[in-house]
Amino acid sequence: MEKKNIDWQNLGFGYMKTDKRFVSSYKDGAWDDGALIDDDMITMSECACVLQYAQTIFEGMKAYTTEDGRIVVFRPDLNAERLANSSKRMEMPVYPEDKFVEAVLKTVKANESYVPPYGSGATLYIRPYMFGINPVIGVKPADEYQFRVFTTPVGPYFKGGVKPLTIRVSDFDRAAPHGTGHIKAGLNYAMSLHAIVSAHEEGYDENMYLDAGSRTKVEETGGANFLFITKDGKVVTPKSNSILPSITRRSLMYVAKEYLGMETEEREVYLDEVKDFAECGLCGTAAVISPVGKIVDHGREICFPSGMNDMGPVTKKLYDTLTGIQMGRIEAPEGWLRTID
Repeated sequence: MEKKNIDWQNLGFGYMKTDKRFVSSYKDGAWDDGALIDDDMITMSECACVLQYAQTIFEGMKAYTTEDGRIVVFRPDLNAERLANSSKRMEMPVYPEDKFVEAVLKTVKANESYVPPYGSGATLYIRPYMFGINPVIGVKPADEYQFRVFTTPVGPYFKGGVKPLTIRVSDFDRAAPHGTGHIKAGLNYAMSLHAIVSAHEEGYDENMYLDAGSRTKVEETGGANFLFITKDGKVVTPKSNSILPSITRRSLMYVAKEYLGMETEEREVYLDEVKDFAECGLCGTAAVISPVGKIVDHGREICFPSGMNDMGPVTKKLYDTLTGIQMGRIEAPEGWLRTID
């Protein structure tokens, strides 16, 4: 299929309407078959549950054009599983995981002319999401829902090369110990908006959230998991029941161990020990790994040996290996890439 006439090299990370989106409705206790539609507008009651009580969850993933010209989606089965877990926690009906993957592949196929070409630095971002749509005025779950998938071509997260981030230790809490931090609910991101705006106003790129119980342990940022490299080359990620289980982070840990022969560890990470790490990064769908050069804890600067100019050497190796898998330059583990036929 012929590609759209888009300036792929200069795409930003923003929304662009594409031709088709998938919609399935839940009513009277069952999901319908769903369909691809043209209309990108949603009509709902002013009293829809999502508008009153924020009953909404979502996923984020990407489709890539590989070196040999295939269009692939990266590990959609894990996004399906995570959406199912989010649904259960939010008292929403689970959209069947096999149907989720099918809907994602159908939506990408229907918009394949928007999948950026290999080597452009751009990708097709995929946003599956679900929300309560019927009127609800008492505090309770909705009875009717929509599951939808849309796509949008996006440019690279980094413009003009990788520049390590400066982040601050936040005074705000991201998630309570027994709250919703472990699922991808819209409300988690809503509460982070004030914190990220104030961080930007103070000259920081992001926030480091600590555990709400003791405020001594590293959790995550508003939209990414932390990844640390020890001075002897071990990859360490924080462990907590209120951290979102990032698919990128899990993939990087596998790559570190199975592809690069590195030692990996998921454990509690205390703020006091962060100064002892050699490298730090934020991992997520948008950038794979965003390097962190400096963390500021209420005026106390923690500067990593990797510096403020380039991605650290181990972080770079992890980044290159995972993006190589995603782009088809390196053989992927079985089941990681789903090809669009």
